[in-house]
Amino acid sequence: MANRYWVVSLPVQNSASTLWNILQDQISKHSFDTPLYRFNVPNLRVGTLDSLLALSDDLLKSNAFIEGVSHKIRRQIEELERVSGLETNALTVDGVPVDSYLTRFVWDEAKYPTMSPLREIVDGIHTQVAKIEDDLKVRVAEYNNVRGQLNAINRKQSGSLAVRDLSNLVKPEDIITSEHLVTLLAVVPKYSQKDWLSSYETLTSYVVPRSSKKLYEDNEYALYTVTLFGRVADNFRTSARERGFQVRDFEYSPEAQESRKQELEKLMQDQDNLRSSLLQWCYASYGEVFSSWMHFCAVRVFAESILRYGLPPSFLACVLAPSVKGEKKVRTILEGLCDNANSTYWKTEDEGGAMAGLGGDADAHPYVSFTINIA
Repeated sequence: MANRYWVVSLPVQNSASTLWNILQDQISKHSFDTPLYRFNVPNLRVGTLDSLLALSDDLLKSNAFIEGVSHKIRRQIEELERVSGLETNALTVDGVPVDSYLTRFVWDEAKYPTMSPLREIVDGIHTQVAKIEDDLKVRVAEYNNVRGQLNAINRKQSGSLAVRDLSNLVKPEDIITSEHLVTLLAVVPKYSQKDWLSSYETLTSYVVPRSSKKLYEDNEYALYTVTLFGRVADNFRTSARERGFQVRDFEYSPEAQESRKQELEKLMQDQDNLRSSLLQWCYASYGEVFSSWMHFCAVRVFAESILRYGLPPSFLACVLAPSVKGEKKVRTILEGLCDNANSTYWKTEDEGGAMAGLGGDADAHPYVSFTINIA
C-alpha cells in the first residue's frame, strides 16, 4: 500500500474517456510502476464564482485540519496496538481497506446530496470531523487519567525506599505494637548500614537492644525495623534524621493493604476496558474521518477544476501513486496532456515559472494537483 497519493485533474478537450486512454497509455509506456486510478467526482452544484473563490481560500485550511485529525487517530491506534501487544490491523472504511477506498472512491449521495451547496458540504464535513476530534480528546483524557493513576501506584511500589509504599515489604510479625512499645521503620543509606547498627540503640533512651532487623534493600537504601518505647519515638526520629537516617511514617493495617490491592486490580481492569473500547472507537472513527476526507477531496478537485478550467465542468480526475524516482517523469506526462501554451507560467521557481511561490499545498502546475498523505 502506498502512503502518498496525488489527486490530479486534467482539462478535457474532447472526451474524458479518450483522455483517460491516452493517460493510461503514456503512464504504462513511460512510468509503468505508477499505479493509476480514476477518481469519480460527481457533478456537484457550482454556485457563483464569488462563492467558489471564497470556498477555495478555506479548502487548504480545512484539508490540513481533516488530514491532521486522521493522522492523530492513526497514531493513537498504533500506540494502543503497541501497548496491547496486538498485530497492526489494516485500517478500513466500512470493511474496505483505506487505499482501496481512495482508489475506488464512490460518492455517498445519501450522506452528501450533490444538490447541496458546496459550502454546506464542506462545513458539514468540517463540523463532523471537529466533533470526532473533540470526542477523541475526551476519551484519550479518560484513558490517560486511569493510566496516570496506575503509573503513580507503580512508582510508589517500585521507587526507592525513601518514597515507595512499604506495605508489601512489611509482614505482621515485623511490627510490635503494645501499650508501651512501638516499632518504627528506618530508611538507611546503603553504605551507612554499619553506622546504623552501631548507633541506633544510643540515638535515644529506651530503645530495645538488638531489636533492629533488615527487611529489604534496594540500590540506594536498606529498610530496618527498630523497637522502642512509644514516648521516646519523636526524640528517636529527630536524632535519626540528624545522623542521616529517615524514619518513615507507617501504620500496619491489613485492611488498608487489602483495600489498596483491590484498588490496583480495579484500576488495571479499568485500564484494559478503556484501552479496548478506545481502540474499537478509533478504528470506527478513523474510517469515518477518512471517508469524510475523501469526499472533501472530491469537492476540492471539483472547485479547483472549475476555477482553473472554467465552465461547464469538463475535467478528468484521477489518483496516482508515483515512486519518488518516477515523480518527474509523471509530472512531464501530465503536463504534456494539458495542451496549455502557458504551461511554463505554472512551473516552479527552479524551472523558471512566474507562478512560483504562490500556492501552498497545491503545487504550481498547469493542472490541478494536490497530495494526500494517508500515513
